[in-house]
Amino acid sequence: MHRASPASPPPPPFPQPPAWARAGIAALVAGDPRFGVIEPAAGPLPWRTRQPGFPGLLRAICGQQISNQAAAAIWGRLRAIPGALDPAGLLALDDAALCGIAGLSRPKAAHARSLATACLDGRLDFAAIAALDNAAAVARIAAVKGLGPWTAAIHLLFAEQRADVFPLGDVALAASAAQLLGLPARPTPKALVVLAEGWAPWRSLAARLLWHHWRFVTGRPAIEDG
Repeated sequence: MHRASPASPPPPPFPQPPAWARAGIAALVAGDPRFGVIEPAAGPLPWRTRQPGFPGLLRAICGQQISNQAAAAIWGRLRAIPGALDPAGLLALDDAALCGIAGLSRPKAAHARSLATACLDGRLDFAAIAALDNAAAVARIAAVKGLGPWTAAIHLLFAEQRADVFPLGDVALAASAAQLLGLPARPTPKALVVLAEGWAPWRSLAARLLWHHWRFVTGRPAIEDG
């Protein structure tokens, strides 16, 4: 009599960290064992990535100053609009499409158009940005109106998968650091940057772990869709 083989466990919802990231996480834990409690409690770190170039930065604009869930919903609608993921195609879209259909605010629609224009006129050359160090790459992207250091860092962290970028002014990172490290209050943006200096050269991995920890302690789902 044939016996059915045991069912395979379902695949994880996100890819797992690559080998270089695992080595970096081990280094972070060695430097501060408090990072070592995150994955045993919250589960394996999901390795979230985004498309490089224009689509990745457009996705980062969607996430400016709103929740992950809201940003994912807007991004899902935006990328379904024909032409939206191409700079020239996006510039051809009016507010009825960007704001009415996709749900971007008018300021974010303006930021998206500013990004598209910078890509078309050569101010944002993604091949050149990839060759820059982290500080110079953040500065190059942040010089485009409507982007800024947080958006630039998010893009470099997720789309270029850089190892040592820390998003300035991220509220969730500040809240997570306060909870994980037992701080008396959320650190200010400047204080968090100083704290993060101790996590170099793996600040991107520290940020990923802190986001993962904060989702766990707040009961929020890990939402990311490219």
